[in-house]
This record gives sequence, structure tokens and C-alpha cells, in this order.
Amino acid sequence: MTVFLDTVGLLAIWDESDQWHQAAQRCFEGLLVSRGDLITSTCVLLECGNAAARRPYRFAVSRLRKQMEQAGRVVTPTSEDWWSAWLAYENGEADSAGIVDHLSFAIMRRLGLSKAFTNDGHFRAAGFEILF
Repeated sequence: MTVFLDTVGLLAIWDESDQWHQAAQRCFEGLLVSRGDLITSTCVLLECGNAAARRPYRFAVSRLRKQMEQAGRVVTPTSEDWWSAWLAYENGEADSAGIVDHLSFAIMRRLGLSKAFTNDGHFRAAGFEILF
């Protein structure tokens, strides 16, 4: 099973004050125990980096990026992903999700993924399974 790591899930793990922290932590530990394949995108990592820039877990983002890159688990959107995402964004699809979410959806569809480590309802609106 391959799971796409989304910004909402990653930030919830790192930020102990996040309302989803405990649920995200339990879910992530389960993913690690099951040894599922975890992937993310360059866009999600950029979004995490922006959100964590002035937070104590800033370096956790950088550490994850390095680990994921070394394992070949960071996906860069293709031109087709880019155009597909912008079209969906302009059309207000998936309950008017943001552009990074639409890029994630395009990547997930291209790779045949159905599960996302997130609690973001936009993923559900786009037809994906959210894990916490």
C-alpha cells in the first residue's frame, strides 16, 4: 500500500498543539509499523516549509525532505499534473481546494493512489480516502 503524505497530516504530527496531533500520530505510527510505502511531493514539502518557517519543528521538515529524497519518495509534478491542477482549481473542483491540493490529486491519480495521510476534506471531495 502506498500512501500520499499531505501537508495537513505532516503538520499535525510535528505540532503538538494541532487539534489533529494525536489522531495523526496514531495513524502515522500504524503506517510505519505496516511498512507502507510513503510518498509526498515537492509542493507539499514547500507548503510544509512555509508553514514551519518560524516554528520549533522547522528542522523536522528539512530532515523529512532529506530522508524522503534519499529514499526516492519525493514526486515532482509533471507538466500534465500542473495543467490539470490549474484547470481543476479554476473550475473550483473538490470543494474549491487550493492549488497544492489539486497538484496532489493530479499526482495521486497519475500514480494510481487512493489513500492520503491527511484529515483534509478536500481529498475526500476529490474521491480519495483520508486516513484520520
